[in-house]
Amino acid sequence: MRMVDLQSQYVHIKKEIDEAIQEVLNSAAFINGPQVKAFADELATYLDVPHVIPCANGTDALQIALMGLGLKAGDEVIVPAFTYAAAIEVIVLLGMTPVLVDVDPDTFNIDAGQIEQTVSSRTKAIVVVHLFGQCCDMERVLNVANKYNLFVVEDNAQSLGATYTFSNRKTKKAGTIGHISTTSFFPTKPLGAYGDGGALITSDSKLAERVRCIANHGQKEKFHHRMIGCNSRLDTLQAAILRVKLRHIDTFTETRRQIALRYDEAFHSCTHIIPPYRASYSSHVYHQYTLRISNAERNDLKDYLHTKGIPSAVYYPLSIQEQTAFRVLVRTTQPVMREAARLSRSVLSIPIHSEMDDAVQNNIINAILGYGKKR
Repeated sequence: MRMVDLQSQYVHIKKEIDEAIQEVLNSAAFINGPQVKAFADELATYLDVPHVIPCANGTDALQIALMGLGLKAGDEVIVPAFTYAAAIEVIVLLGMTPVLVDVDPDTFNIDAGQIEQTVSSRTKAIVVVHLFGQCCDMERVLNVANKYNLFVVEDNAQSLGATYTFSNRKTKKAGTIGHISTTSFFPTKPLGAYGDGGALITSDSKLAERVRCIANHGQKEKFHHRMIGCNSRLDTLQAAILRVKLRHIDTFTETRRQIALRYDEAFHSCTHIIPPYRASYSSHVYHQYTLRISNAERNDLKDYLHTKGIPSAVYYPLSIQEQTAFRVLVRTTQPVMREAARLSRSVLSIPIHSEMDDAVQNNIINAILGYGKKR
């Protein structure tokens, strides 16, 4: 049993994948082959945005986004205290200061109501992370950003395909709401490659031109370097694979949603676990199905599932403020990010993927319910 069964998913779309790979092999256009632009255009159509700029991975995408916005060393960037470290990492590497904001205990996303109190004269941007498959409260984030003239960067690595609904009932895809967004095509992501990959997404033509240039050694025309850049590109083979998987993304997402509903029904009356919360303003693509385990029993349940042959994972065992690498590098307005710290001690993600059959899911459900009886 796996957290994500990529092998079975490959078998499901094997003919299409094999043909796409063979086309690249036949052409030998391994760098910047036609599939890269075709994939960028198709993803742009799917997201209903004018510009998608592929790159090597999601972390590169975050760094390029901040560089593209013209942020400088010494600037402050607001980030959630409960997330993967990549966003904080690139802020520090660029000489900026991450400013932590605690998270909503239900959605796990940045608490938009706490953002304004962290804004200073040095604040230049807000990085929001759409965690585990659903959007942050973007309308409230945008209100603060507009009030203080801040850039909004969406880290959409885990929620590609989710839809945000504004209070006026208008909708936008996750990753198309801020000034620029980034995503990762790490194999287990909602849209995953068979290796590393990433992209930047924006509706701003000038910003798109700038980040495209930065990702290509700072050059628009070969050997003419207009700015300091980096070398970050999506392999043609990965682009070919992603074109196939993009055609199936909505089907895969809907399957995960149905699996999540079955989990919800099974666990709704459990006293020791809380199933994922779904915000009214966002759909959920269930990159992870993450439980909250009460009474500090998370590790005990994880160990119990392991004895039953069932994998589980903790995303994330430490909040950013607790990470050794960042303790003295971040700014906070609170001595402790209480919700972030609490989540790091209570969350547990269980298997969810598009190839999961009823028998496998029933095994997982019965094991978790059995743990409840064991208590």
